[in-house]
Amino acid sequence: MHKTLGCLAIVTLLAAPAASQSATPQRPFGTLRKQAALQQAWLHERLESVLPELMREQGVDMWVIPMREYNEDPMFPALVAPATFAARRRTVYLFHDRGPEHGVDRIAIGGSSQGGAYEVFRATERAPDGRPREFWGPAQWKVVADAIKERDPQNIAVNISHTYNFADGLAAGEWEQLAEALGPELEARVQRAEKMALYYLAIRVPSMDPVYREMQEMVHEIIATAFSGQVITPGVTTTEDVVWWFRQRFNDLGLGTWFQPSVDVQRRGGLPDSGPIVIQRGDVLHCDVGITVMRLNTDTQHMGYVLHEGEADAPEGLKQALQVGNQLQDIVMHEMQPGRTGNEALRSSLTAMRSAGIDGTVYSHPIGEYGHGAGPLIGLWDRQDGVPGNGDVELRPATWYSIELQATSAVPEWDGQRVRMALEEDAGLTAEGTMQWILRRQSEFHLVR
Repeated sequence: MHKTLGCLAIVTLLAAPAASQSATPQRPFGTLRKQAALQQAWLHERLESVLPELMREQGVDMWVIPMREYNEDPMFPALVAPATFAARRRTVYLFHDRGPEHGVDRIAIGGSSQGGAYEVFRATERAPDGRPREFWGPAQWKVVADAIKERDPQNIAVNISHTYNFADGLAAGEWEQLAEALGPELEARVQRAEKMALYYLAIRVPSMDPVYREMQEMVHEIIATAFSGQVITPGVTTTEDVVWWFRQRFNDLGLGTWFQPSVDVQRRGGLPDSGPIVIQRGDVLHCDVGITVMRLNTDTQHMGYVLHEGEADAPEGLKQALQVGNQLQDIVMHEMQPGRTGNEALRSSLTAMRSAGIDGTVYSHPIGEYGHGAGPLIGLWDRQDGVPGNGDVELRPATWYSIELQATSAVPEWDGQRVRMALEEDAGLTAEGTMQWILRRQSEFHLVR
Protein backbone atom coordinates (compact mmCIF):
# COMPACT_ATOMS: atom_id res chain seq x y z
CA MET A 1 0.00 0.00 0.00
CA HIS A 2 1.20 3.52 -0.76
CA LYS A 3 2.58 5.12 2.42
CA THR A 4 0.29 8.18 2.28
CA LEU A 5 -2.77 6.13 1.40
CA GLY A 6 -1.90 3.73 4.22
CA CYS A 7 -1.79 6.58 6.75
CA LEU A 8 -5.09 7.92 5.48
CA ALA A 9 -6.65 4.50 5.81
CA ILE A 10 -5.48 4.23 9.41
CA VAL A 11 -6.82 7.70 10.24
CA THR A 12 -10.16 6.86 8.63
CA LEU A 13 -10.34 3.60 10.55
CA LEU A 14 -9.60 5.34 13.87
CA ALA A 15 -12.10 8.08 13.17
CA ALA A 16 -14.96 5.81 12.13
CA PRO A 17 -17.33 4.71 14.92
CA ALA A 18 -17.65 0.98 15.50
CA ALA A 19 -20.83 -0.50 14.11
CA SER A 20 -21.87 -1.73 17.56
CA GLN A 21 -21.47 1.68 19.23
CA SER A 22 -24.54 3.69 20.07
CA ALA A 23 -24.90 7.00 18.24
CA THR A 24 -25.94 8.60 21.55
CA PRO A 25 -23.03 9.27 23.94
CA GLN A 26 -23.28 7.58 27.32
CA ARG A 27 -23.06 10.19 30.07
CA PRO A 28 -23.75 8.54 33.42
CA PHE A 29 -22.77 11.72 35.27
CA GLY A 30 -24.35 14.18 32.86
CA THR A 31 -22.73 16.64 30.50
CA LEU A 32 -19.42 18.31 31.29
CA ARG A 33 -21.31 21.57 31.76
CA LYS A 34 -23.59 20.00 34.35
CA GLN A 35 -20.62 18.48 36.13
CA ALA A 36 -18.81 21.81 36.14
CA ALA A 37 -21.73 23.56 37.82
CA LEU A 38 -21.66 21.00 40.60
CA GLN A 39 -17.88 21.25 40.99
CA GLN A 40 -18.13 25.04 41.17
CA ALA A 41 -20.63 24.72 44.00
CA TRP A 42 -18.21 22.38 45.82
CA LEU A 43 -15.41 24.94 45.42
CA HIS A 44 -17.44 27.73 46.99
CA GLU A 45 -18.72 25.48 49.78
CA ARG A 46 -15.21 24.36 50.74
CA LEU A 47 -13.74 27.86 50.60
CA GLU A 48 -16.59 29.31 52.65
CA SER A 49 -16.96 26.58 55.28
CA VAL A 50 -13.96 24.24 55.48
CA LEU A 51 -11.23 26.84 54.94
CA PRO A 52 -12.11 29.36 57.70
CA GLU A 53 -12.62 26.64 60.29
CA LEU A 54 -9.27 25.04 59.45
CA MET A 55 -7.36 28.31 59.52
CA ARG A 56 -8.65 29.05 63.02
CA GLU A 57 -8.10 25.50 64.19
CA GLN A 58 -4.50 25.51 62.93
CA GLY A 59 -3.78 29.05 64.12
CA VAL A 60 -3.10 30.33 60.59
CA ASP A 61 -3.56 34.06 60.05
CA MET A 62 -2.55 34.09 56.37
CA TRP A 63 -1.94 31.23 53.95
CA VAL A 64 0.11 31.95 50.81
CA ILE A 65 0.14 29.44 47.92
CA PRO A 66 2.21 30.48 44.86
CA MET A 67 2.46 28.24 41.81
CA ARG A 68 3.46 28.38 38.17
CA GLU A 69 1.90 26.93 35.06
CA TYR A 70 2.50 23.14 34.86
CA ASN A 71 4.25 23.17 38.23
CA GLU A 72 1.13 23.45 40.35
CA ASP A 73 0.88 22.88 44.10
CA PRO A 74 -0.97 19.64 45.03
CA MET A 75 -3.65 21.96 46.44
CA PHE A 76 -4.45 23.21 42.93
CA PRO A 77 -7.46 20.98 42.06
CA ALA A 78 -9.17 21.90 45.35
CA LEU A 79 -8.67 25.65 44.87
CA VAL A 80 -9.73 26.30 41.28
CA ALA A 81 -12.80 26.17 39.09
CA PRO A 82 -13.45 23.07 36.96
CA ALA A 83 -12.69 24.95 33.74
CA THR A 84 -9.17 25.79 34.98
CA PHE A 85 -6.62 23.17 33.99
CA ALA A 86 -3.36 24.90 34.95
CA ALA A 87 -2.08 27.94 36.79
CA ARG A 88 -2.03 31.11 34.68
CA ARG A 89 1.72 31.67 34.13
CA ARG A 90 2.05 32.37 37.86
CA THR A 91 -0.85 32.52 40.26
CA VAL A 92 -0.47 33.35 43.94
CA TYR A 93 -3.42 32.59 46.20
CA LEU A 94 -3.64 34.53 49.47
CA PHE A 95 -6.06 33.60 52.25
CA HIS A 96 -6.29 36.07 55.17
CA ASP A 97 -8.51 35.33 58.14
CA ARG A 98 -10.06 38.54 59.48
CA GLY A 99 -11.95 36.69 62.19
CA PRO A 100 -15.40 35.05 62.49
CA GLU A 101 -17.26 38.33 62.01
CA HIS A 102 -15.49 39.36 58.80
CA GLY A 103 -14.46 36.02 57.31
CA VAL A 104 -11.52 35.06 55.10
CA ASP A 105 -10.26 37.28 52.29
CA ARG A 106 -9.51 35.17 49.21
CA ILE A 107 -7.18 36.85 46.76
CA ALA A 108 -5.73 35.63 43.46
CA ILE A 109 -2.69 37.53 42.22
CA GLY A 110 -2.63 36.39 38.62
CA GLY A 111 -5.18 34.15 37.00
CA SER A 112 -8.92 34.64 37.18
CA SER A 113 -11.51 34.92 39.95
CA GLN A 114 -12.34 31.22 39.44
CA GLY A 115 -16.01 31.94 38.97
CA GLY A 116 -16.19 34.59 41.68
CA ALA A 117 -14.32 32.59 44.31
CA TYR A 118 -11.43 35.12 44.53
CA GLU A 119 -10.77 38.83 44.33
CA VAL A 120 -8.18 39.32 41.59
CA PHE A 121 -5.17 41.61 41.99
CA ARG A 122 -2.92 42.33 39.00
CA ALA A 123 0.35 44.06 38.24
CA THR A 124 -0.02 45.81 34.88
CA GLU A 125 1.72 48.27 32.60
CA ARG A 126 0.95 49.68 29.18
CA ALA A 127 2.32 47.82 26.16
CA PRO A 128 3.68 49.86 23.18
CA ASP A 129 0.26 49.64 21.51
CA GLY A 130 -1.39 51.14 24.58
CA ARG A 131 -3.09 48.00 25.80
CA PRO A 132 -2.51 46.88 29.40
CA ARG A 133 -0.30 43.86 29.84
CA GLU A 134 0.27 41.82 32.92
CA PHE A 135 3.58 41.56 34.78
CA TRP A 136 4.66 38.11 35.98
CA GLY A 137 8.10 38.82 37.43
CA PRO A 138 9.27 41.24 40.15
CA ALA A 139 6.22 43.46 39.70
CA GLN A 140 3.91 40.57 40.51
CA TRP A 141 5.91 39.70 43.64
CA LYS A 142 5.65 43.36 44.69
CA VAL A 143 1.86 43.11 44.47
CA VAL A 144 2.04 39.98 46.63
CA ALA A 145 4.26 41.66 49.21
CA ASP A 146 2.13 44.83 49.26
CA ALA A 147 -1.06 42.79 49.80
CA ILE A 148 0.57 40.96 52.71
CA LYS A 149 2.02 44.13 54.29
CA GLU A 150 -1.34 45.89 54.05
CA ARG A 151 -3.01 43.08 56.00
CA ASP A 152 -0.13 42.75 58.49
CA PRO A 153 -0.73 39.07 59.42
CA GLN A 154 0.70 37.67 62.64
CA ASN A 155 1.92 34.61 60.75
CA ILE A 156 2.26 33.58 57.12
CA ALA A 157 1.76 29.89 56.39
CA VAL A 158 3.35 28.21 53.37
CA ASN A 159 3.33 24.67 51.98
CA ILE A 160 6.74 23.28 52.90
CA SER A 161 7.08 19.86 54.49
CA HIS A 162 9.69 17.14 54.82
CA THR A 163 7.00 14.57 55.66
CA TYR A 164 3.75 15.21 53.79
CA ASN A 165 3.80 15.32 50.01
CA PHE A 166 0.52 17.24 49.86
CA ALA A 167 1.93 19.96 52.13
CA ASP A 168 5.18 20.41 50.18
CA GLY A 169 3.94 22.21 47.09
CA LEU A 170 5.98 25.41 47.37
CA ALA A 171 8.70 25.09 44.72
CA ALA A 172 12.21 26.21 45.69
CA GLY A 173 12.27 28.93 43.04
CA GLU A 174 8.92 30.31 44.17
CA TRP A 175 10.02 30.31 47.81
CA GLU A 176 13.23 32.19 47.04
CA GLN A 177 11.33 34.91 45.18
CA LEU A 178 8.60 35.10 47.82
CA ALA A 179 11.16 35.41 50.61
CA GLU A 180 12.97 38.20 48.77
CA ALA A 181 9.70 40.05 48.17
CA LEU A 182 8.66 39.75 51.82
CA GLY A 183 11.89 41.08 53.26
CA PRO A 184 13.43 40.03 56.59
CA GLU A 185 10.67 41.34 58.88
CA LEU A 186 7.80 39.55 57.14
CA GLU A 187 9.88 36.48 56.33
CA ALA A 188 10.38 36.01 60.07
CA ARG A 189 6.60 35.44 60.35
CA VAL A 190 6.60 32.55 57.86
CA GLN A 191 5.64 29.13 59.22
CA ARG A 192 4.87 25.72 57.71
CA ALA A 193 1.20 24.81 57.31
CA GLU A 194 1.44 21.04 56.99
CA LYS A 195 -1.96 20.19 58.47
CA MET A 196 -3.73 22.98 56.57
CA ALA A 197 -2.99 21.35 53.24
CA LEU A 198 -3.65 17.81 54.47
CA TYR A 199 -7.00 18.51 56.07
CA TYR A 200 -8.27 20.92 53.43
CA LEU A 201 -7.77 18.21 50.81
CA ALA A 202 -9.15 15.49 53.08
CA ILE A 203 -12.37 17.05 54.37
CA ARG A 204 -15.40 16.51 52.16
CA VAL A 205 -18.44 18.77 51.90
CA PRO A 206 -21.86 17.03 52.16
CA SER A 207 -22.87 17.79 48.57
CA MET A 208 -20.04 15.53 47.32
CA ASP A 209 -21.49 12.44 48.97
CA PRO A 210 -24.32 11.65 46.49
CA VAL A 211 -21.93 11.86 43.53
CA TYR A 212 -19.36 9.67 45.27
CA ARG A 213 -22.03 7.07 45.97
CA GLU A 214 -23.02 7.09 42.29
CA MET A 215 -19.36 6.56 41.41
CA GLN A 216 -19.27 3.49 43.66
CA GLU A 217 -22.41 2.13 42.00
CA MET A 218 -20.80 2.61 38.60
CA VAL A 219 -17.62 0.81 39.67
CA HIS A 220 -19.55 -2.14 41.10
CA GLU A 221 -21.58 -2.40 37.90
CA ILE A 222 -18.49 -2.32 35.68
CA ILE A 223 -16.69 -4.97 37.74
CA ALA A 224 -19.78 -7.20 37.71
CA THR A 225 -19.78 -7.04 33.90
CA ALA A 226 -16.03 -7.61 33.63
CA PHE A 227 -16.21 -10.69 35.85
CA SER A 228 -19.01 -12.32 33.86
CA GLY A 229 -19.57 -14.27 30.67
CA GLN A 230 -20.11 -11.01 28.83
CA VAL A 231 -16.37 -10.36 28.93
CA ILE A 232 -14.68 -13.63 29.91
CA THR A 233 -14.70 -16.82 27.86
CA PRO A 234 -12.91 -19.49 29.93
CA GLY A 235 -9.98 -20.97 28.06
CA VAL A 236 -9.80 -18.00 25.69
CA THR A 237 -9.77 -14.68 27.54
CA THR A 238 -6.52 -13.52 29.17
CA THR A 239 -6.13 -11.33 32.22
CA GLU A 240 -4.66 -8.65 29.95
CA ASP A 241 -7.80 -8.79 27.79
CA VAL A 242 -9.89 -7.93 30.86
CA VAL A 243 -7.51 -5.14 31.89
CA TRP A 244 -7.97 -3.45 28.53
CA TRP A 245 -11.69 -4.08 28.58
CA PHE A 246 -11.79 -2.06 31.82
CA ARG A 247 -9.80 0.78 30.29
CA GLN A 248 -11.97 0.89 27.18
CA ARG A 249 -15.19 0.72 29.17
CA PHE A 250 -14.09 3.62 31.34
CA ASN A 251 -13.25 5.62 28.23
CA ASP A 252 -16.54 4.77 26.51
CA LEU A 253 -18.47 6.02 29.55
CA GLY A 254 -16.51 9.26 29.71
CA LEU A 255 -14.75 8.22 32.92
CA GLY A 256 -11.11 8.77 33.79
CA THR A 257 -8.82 6.50 35.76
CA TRP A 258 -5.86 7.36 37.95
CA PHE A 259 -3.98 4.07 37.45
CA GLN A 260 -3.85 1.16 35.04
CA PRO A 261 -6.36 -1.49 36.19
CA SER A 262 -5.00 -4.90 37.13
CA VAL A 263 -6.48 -8.39 36.91
CA ASP A 264 -4.82 -11.47 38.34
CA VAL A 265 -5.61 -15.12 38.96
CA GLN A 266 -5.14 -17.74 41.68
CA ARG A 267 -5.47 -21.34 40.52
CA ARG A 268 -5.56 -24.68 42.25
CA GLY A 269 -2.10 -26.14 41.82
CA GLY A 270 -0.54 -22.81 40.77
CA LEU A 271 -0.03 -20.85 37.57
CA PRO A 272 2.38 -21.30 34.65
CA ASP A 273 5.77 -19.66 35.10
CA SER A 274 5.60 -17.63 31.90
CA GLY A 275 3.35 -16.45 29.11
CA PRO A 276 -0.04 -14.76 29.18
CA ILE A 277 -2.47 -15.96 31.83
CA VAL A 278 -5.49 -17.46 30.11
CA ILE A 279 -8.47 -17.55 32.47
CA GLN A 280 -9.67 -21.11 33.10
CA ARG A 281 -12.64 -22.66 34.85
CA GLY A 282 -12.06 -22.96 38.58
CA ASP A 283 -9.87 -19.83 38.72
CA VAL A 284 -10.19 -17.21 41.45
CA LEU A 285 -10.09 -13.73 39.93
CA HIS A 286 -9.01 -10.44 41.47
CA CYS A 287 -9.17 -6.90 40.09
CA ASP A 288 -8.01 -3.49 41.23
CA VAL A 289 -9.69 -0.53 39.50
CA GLY A 290 -10.29 3.15 40.11
CA ILE A 291 -12.31 5.74 38.22
CA THR A 292 -12.03 9.52 38.16
CA VAL A 293 -15.08 11.77 37.89
CA MET A 294 -15.15 15.53 38.57
CA ARG A 295 -11.64 15.34 40.08
CA LEU A 296 -12.75 12.65 42.57
CA ASN A 297 -11.28 9.15 42.59
CA THR A 298 -12.39 5.69 43.67
CA ASP A 299 -10.30 2.61 44.50
CA THR A 300 -11.88 -0.86 44.48
CA GLN A 301 -10.67 -4.47 44.61
CA HIS A 302 -13.12 -7.34 44.13
CA MET A 303 -12.88 -11.11 43.81
CA GLY A 304 -14.44 -13.38 41.19
CA TYR A 305 -14.73 -17.09 40.55
CA VAL A 306 -14.99 -18.96 37.22
CA LEU A 307 -17.49 -21.78 37.61
CA HIS A 308 -16.69 -25.31 36.48
CA GLU A 309 -19.23 -26.92 34.18
CA GLY A 310 -22.14 -27.97 36.37
CA GLU A 311 -21.18 -25.71 39.29
CA ALA A 312 -23.77 -23.24 40.57
CA ASP A 313 -21.56 -21.43 43.09
CA ALA A 314 -17.99 -21.15 44.33
CA PRO A 315 -16.70 -23.92 46.63
CA GLU A 316 -17.60 -23.48 50.28
CA GLY A 317 -13.96 -23.10 51.30
CA LEU A 318 -13.51 -20.12 48.97
CA LYS A 319 -16.71 -18.53 50.24
CA GLN A 320 -15.48 -18.94 53.81
CA ALA A 321 -12.16 -17.34 52.82
CA LEU A 322 -14.08 -14.34 51.47
CA GLN A 323 -16.02 -14.14 54.74
CA VAL A 324 -12.70 -14.00 56.62
CA GLY A 325 -11.76 -11.01 54.46
CA ASN A 326 -15.10 -9.41 55.35
CA GLN A 327 -14.37 -10.06 59.02
CA LEU A 328 -11.07 -8.22 58.73
CA GLN A 329 -12.86 -5.33 57.03
CA ASP A 330 -15.24 -5.13 60.00
CA ILE A 331 -12.28 -5.04 62.39
CA VAL A 332 -10.54 -2.21 60.55
CA MET A 333 -13.74 -0.18 60.18
CA HIS A 334 -14.38 -0.52 63.92
CA GLU A 335 -10.87 0.61 64.84
CA MET A 336 -10.89 3.70 62.58
CA GLN A 337 -12.20 6.13 65.15
CA PRO A 338 -11.91 9.94 65.01
CA GLY A 339 -9.01 11.28 67.04
CA ARG A 340 -6.91 8.15 66.59
CA THR A 341 -3.87 8.33 64.36
CA GLY A 342 -3.49 6.02 61.41
CA ASN A 343 -0.78 4.12 63.27
CA GLU A 344 -3.02 3.68 66.33
CA ALA A 345 -5.85 2.36 64.15
CA LEU A 346 -3.38 0.00 62.45
CA ARG A 347 -2.02 -1.38 65.73
CA SER A 348 -5.45 -1.99 67.23
CA SER A 349 -6.68 -3.56 63.96
CA LEU A 350 -3.75 -5.97 63.79
CA THR A 351 -4.16 -6.90 67.46
CA ALA A 352 -7.84 -7.71 66.91
CA MET A 353 -7.00 -9.52 63.66
CA ARG A 354 -4.50 -11.82 65.37
CA SER A 355 -6.88 -12.46 68.26
CA ALA A 356 -9.43 -13.61 65.68
CA GLY A 357 -6.85 -15.98 64.15
CA ILE A 358 -6.77 -14.16 60.82
CA ASP A 359 -3.64 -14.17 58.64
CA GLY A 360 -3.85 -10.79 56.99
CA THR A 361 -2.34 -7.43 56.14
CA VAL A 362 -3.86 -3.94 56.45
CA TYR A 363 -2.85 -1.09 54.11
CA SER A 364 -5.75 1.37 53.96
CA HIS A 365 -5.47 4.98 52.83
CA PRO A 366 -7.38 8.25 52.38
CA ILE A 367 -8.96 9.00 49.02
CA GLY A 368 -10.57 11.97 47.30
CA GLU A 369 -8.92 14.48 44.93
CA TYR A 370 -6.06 12.01 44.83
CA GLY A 371 -6.34 8.22 44.78
CA HIS A 372 -3.74 7.84 47.49
CA GLY A 373 -5.14 10.88 49.21
CA ALA A 374 -4.26 13.35 51.92
CA GLY A 375 -4.60 12.22 55.52
CA PRO A 376 -3.56 9.31 57.74
CA LEU A 377 -2.15 6.10 56.32
CA ILE A 378 -3.41 2.98 58.08
CA GLY A 379 -0.43 0.79 57.25
CA LEU A 380 1.39 -0.01 54.04
CA TRP A 381 1.65 -3.55 52.68
CA ASP A 382 5.34 -3.59 53.61
CA ARG A 383 5.04 -1.45 56.77
CA GLN A 384 2.84 -3.36 59.20
CA ASP A 385 4.72 -1.86 62.15
CA GLY A 386 3.36 1.60 61.30
CA VAL A 387 4.23 4.45 58.95
CA PRO A 388 6.24 7.27 60.55
CA GLY A 389 4.88 10.69 59.72
CA ASN A 390 2.00 9.87 57.39
CA GLY A 391 0.66 7.32 59.86
CA ASP A 392 0.78 9.82 62.71
CA VAL A 393 -1.97 12.01 61.24
CA GLU A 394 -5.28 11.88 63.10
CA LEU A 395 -8.48 10.55 61.56
CA ARG A 396 -11.17 13.20 61.50
CA PRO A 397 -14.85 13.33 60.50
CA ALA A 398 -16.09 14.07 56.98
CA THR A 399 -13.22 12.20 55.30
CA TRP A 400 -13.09 9.26 52.87
CA TYR A 401 -10.90 6.15 52.97
CA SER A 402 -10.18 3.09 50.87
CA ILE A 403 -10.35 0.13 53.25
CA GLU A 404 -7.63 -1.95 51.59
CA LEU A 405 -6.41 -5.24 53.02
CA GLN A 406 -5.91 -8.94 52.42
CA ALA A 407 -6.73 -12.11 54.35
CA THR A 408 -5.22 -15.48 53.40
CA SER A 409 -6.95 -18.78 54.22
CA ALA A 410 -6.39 -22.48 53.51
CA VAL A 411 -9.09 -23.86 51.21
CA PRO A 412 -10.03 -27.54 51.78
CA GLU A 413 -11.33 -28.02 48.23
CA TRP A 414 -7.91 -26.93 46.96
CA ASP A 415 -6.08 -29.50 49.11
CA GLY A 416 -5.35 -26.88 51.76
CA GLN A 417 -3.80 -24.44 49.27
CA ARG A 418 -3.77 -20.93 50.72
CA VAL A 419 -5.85 -18.39 48.84
CA ARG A 420 -5.58 -14.64 49.25
CA MET A 421 -8.68 -12.46 49.39
CA ALA A 422 -7.49 -8.96 48.53
CA LEU A 423 -10.36 -6.54 49.09
CA GLU A 424 -10.74 -2.81 48.81
CA GLU A 425 -13.84 -0.70 49.24
CA ASP A 426 -14.35 3.01 49.80
CA ALA A 427 -15.83 4.17 53.09
CA GLY A 428 -16.46 7.43 54.89
CA LEU A 429 -15.90 8.67 58.40
CA THR A 430 -19.12 10.63 58.76
CA ALA A 431 -19.53 14.08 60.27
CA GLU A 432 -20.90 12.26 63.32
CA GLY A 433 -17.70 10.22 63.59
CA THR A 434 -18.89 6.77 62.48
CA MET A 435 -17.40 4.65 59.71
CA GLN A 436 -19.78 3.66 56.92
CA TRP A 437 -19.39 2.10 53.48
CA ILE A 438 -20.05 4.68 50.79
CA LEU A 439 -22.17 2.04 49.01
CA ARG A 440 -21.59 -1.52 50.25
CA ARG A 441 -18.78 -4.04 50.38
CA GLN A 442 -18.42 -7.24 48.40
CA SER A 443 -19.66 -10.27 50.35
CA GLU A 444 -20.20 -12.73 47.47
CA PHE A 445 -18.01 -13.69 44.51
CA HIS A 446 -18.68 -12.35 41.06
CA LEU A 447 -19.40 -15.53 39.11
CA VAL A 448 -18.30 -16.25 35.54
CA ARG A 449 -20.59 -18.94 34.15
